[in-house]
Amino acid sequence: MVCGGFSCTRNSLCALNVLYVLVSLLLIGVAAWGKWFGLVSSIRVVAGVIGVGVFLLLVAFVGLCGAMKHHQVLLFFYMMILFMVFVVQFSVSCACLALNKDQQNHLLEVGWNKSEATQQDVEKTLNCCGFSSVNYNGSCAAGCFKSPSPPCKTCSNIIQQYAGEVLQFVGGIGLFFSFTEILGVWLAHRYRNLKDPRSNPGAFL
Repeated sequence: MVCGGFSCTRNSLCALNVLYVLVSLLLIGVAAWGKWFGLVSSIRVVAGVIGVGVFLLLVAFVGLCGAMKHHQVLLFFYMMILFMVFVVQFSVSCACLALNKDQQNHLLEVGWNKSEATQQDVEKTLNCCGFSSVNYNGSCAAGCFKSPSPPCKTCSNIIQQYAGEVLQFVGGIGLFFSFTEILGVWLAHRYRNLKDPRSNPGAFL
């Protein structure tokens, strides 16, 4: 059986969805681990990561069921969902790679101001206070705030040292997985139009 045949296409589609299952479980596990050990206190961040993991897990199960049963309806919805995810993820990945420093700083400041829990996580992890200035009359979760000698650094200076690299990494990973998604769409489309050799040779499933 050549690799372009029914069995090879089905096995490739199943293998791709098994990869998605592993990635989704990894996302859920990392989010739960971070919350359990207190590394992330923001419920929104944890819920968002777990939500993405659960969504990816459901899509992967739809793809696996459609591939194993050669189910036309499941494969069609799998194609549509995966294509929409591809469009969104490809756009976000390109945006991450195209952001300049001013745009990065603006987005970081917007995200900083939206959640106090995220601020505390960042201050505690990076040992910094405030985004662009340190307010010693306020509160801060960093250890340097308790003994301000030497003085605390602002979080924007520390975050900006790594923001570019992180965005490049996230954009690259996003692009990689976006191409696996378009591969899944192509495999599902091809698989839907192949005859199952185990069925009636005259039937077109």
